[in-house]
Parts: sequence; C-alpha cells; structure tokens
Amino acid sequence: MPLLILRMRWSSASKRFKPHIEVDTLIVTTPVLILPGWHNSGPDHWQSLWQNTNGYTRVAQHNWDFPLRGDWMIQLEEAVLANPNAVLVAHSLGCILVAAWAAHSLNGHRVKAALLVAPADVERPEMQHMLHSWSPIMRERLPFKSTVAASRNDPYCSLMRASALAHAWGSRLVDCGMSGHINTDAHLGNWPEGFALLQDLLKEEVTHGH
Repeated sequence: MPLLILRMRWSSASKRFKPHIEVDTLIVTTPVLILPGWHNSGPDHWQSLWQNTNGYTRVAQHNWDFPLRGDWMIQLEEAVLANPNAVLVAHSLGCILVAAWAAHSLNGHRVKAALLVAPADVERPEMQHMLHSWSPIMRERLPFKSTVAASRNDPYCSLMRASALAHAWGSRLVDCGMSGHINTDAHLGNWPEGFALLQDLLKEEVTHGH
C-alpha cells in the first residue's frame, strides 16, 4: 500500500480517536508537627492522643521545664526543614513559639498552616520570672494560614487577649467556649472539635491528568 494512502488513513483515524484522560483527585499527605507548651503535653493530652493515633511528629525540646525561646526556635527550624509543607499544631507556649519563629525565620514559606490552641500570655507580670526570654510576644502577621482556638475561661490568657493576638497574626479566631486552658484538665479526650479544625487546615485537593 502506498505510503501516501497510509498517511491519509492514519490522519483520518487520528481525528476520530479521542484519547481518554482520567482525572484523579488525590488527597495529599501532609506532615503534622506537634508543638507542646511549657512542661510538654502528657499522655492524656489531646496533642499526645492525636500523635499516637495518627503518627504525627512531636518537636522535641531540650528542656521542657526551663524553656529558652531561642533554643526552642532552633528545634522548630530544624523540624520544619525536615518536614516541608507541614501543618503546625501548637498549644499554649507552643503558639508563642510559632509566632517568634515565623518572625525570625527565612523558612516560613515552608509551612502550610498552623493550628494555634490556647496561646499563653507570657507578658503577664506573674510569668516574667519564669518565662523571661519569651517577651515580648511577636505580633507580626504569619506567612501561612492559621487558626487560633481560644477559651472564654482560660486562666493563662483572656479571650480578649487571644482575639488581639489572632488579629495581629492574621489568624481565624475560634471561640471554644468554657474550655479552660484546652488541656488535660479540661477533660476533652481527643478533642474532636479541635481535630475538625485541623482537618480544615490539612485539606488540599490536587488534580492530576494522565
């Protein structure tokens, strides 16, 4: 068969043939870094329960009882570099750590989002002698999406104060009602309401054609 006829038939067939392209929606697995506060989070704390259930990574600190802000910031920096596009889950002093780290680090863009729960007001006079290296609280806008979850009766930070921090950080504020310091003493168990907030930050659908 002449080559010209073969080419014509192939051209005609190509016009009738439309390749089937499947589009998959993939849920991207995002690393989650757990950032406890002062004295760490015990086994019954929701942070520990989430970590044990979901395999999240806790950022270990050299000294949980006598925290130095610069030291904690270095540990977070290393964890972020080792876990790109992570979501940070911070509690209490851990929230103040995220704000301080983000204000000084050149790697804020490597974080996907942050859930900041019950930020501790380290600027209160009674906290100064114990946490002197943590003042002032950094109030620069965070370079990633964030949610602040705060309680109306937190003994370590008023809701008004938490609201002001959320505004400064550019965070969404969630009122958790009468939940104390949103810790083990609040008897929240694995805190499903908070886990739902985390899922909102984790959602990322990517469409691939192949």
